[in-house]
Amino acid sequence: MISDPELDGAGETRPAQSAEEPPPRGGEAAGAGARRPWLWALGGAALASVLWAGGLYAFGERLAAPEISYRATQNLCLDFEARALSRIAGGLHRYRPLNRQDDHPAVRRAICQLQNGESISTLTVHVRVDLHRKTDPGPEFDALSIPLFAEMDPRRTEEVPGLGERALLLVGPGGGSVELKVLHGGAVFTVTATGTGSAPDTPADTSALRAAMVEDARALMTALKE
Repeated sequence: MISDPELDGAGETRPAQSAEEPPPRGGEAAGAGARRPWLWALGGAALASVLWAGGLYAFGERLAAPEISYRATQNLCLDFEARALSRIAGGLHRYRPLNRQDDHPAVRRAICQLQNGESISTLTVHVRVDLHRKTDPGPEFDALSIPLFAEMDPRRTEEVPGLGERALLLVGPGGGSVELKVLHGGAVFTVTATGTGSAPDTPADTSALRAAMVEDARALMTALKE
């Protein structure tokens, strides 16, 4: 016969268990106390992950800045000697060179304008150097190279091998304007030559003008190379 679980073998009633249980001992106490350090460790790891991700994002922004291998010019008209252009169009530094620098946190820009005459110029040369400090100009180089000449024939755009990472020559209508743009890292060099073609010292041969522009742009890049 199965006895009542509340009864002892001798028929005595077992005392009911106290409502207040004694504190856990041994491994039970250690197990309960171990939960809190584990939770703290988990929270610390999550916080460290957030801080690491934020630091990586900031560091990634710094990594996104393009590499610039050229120094900032203090006087572009002095650094751009224009020897090749002067040989075919007369001295370009004799008549009031115009020089300007703009130091913006995103782009350090230098501009120079040269001409081969005092009041009447048959050839005017504009030179510009843009040092991009924040973003890489490479993906937008083709867009930046859209010529200012509205009637430009797109077939008169050609690449120049062996100059920077990429170089483009754009010839305007009638050959009166030629623009050379060179990309190298975060630096973009632009040389624009505009002539009237109505005087003996104006380059009539566009190929000679293009070759002189490439030669002078290469010399400028060498002069500014760090």
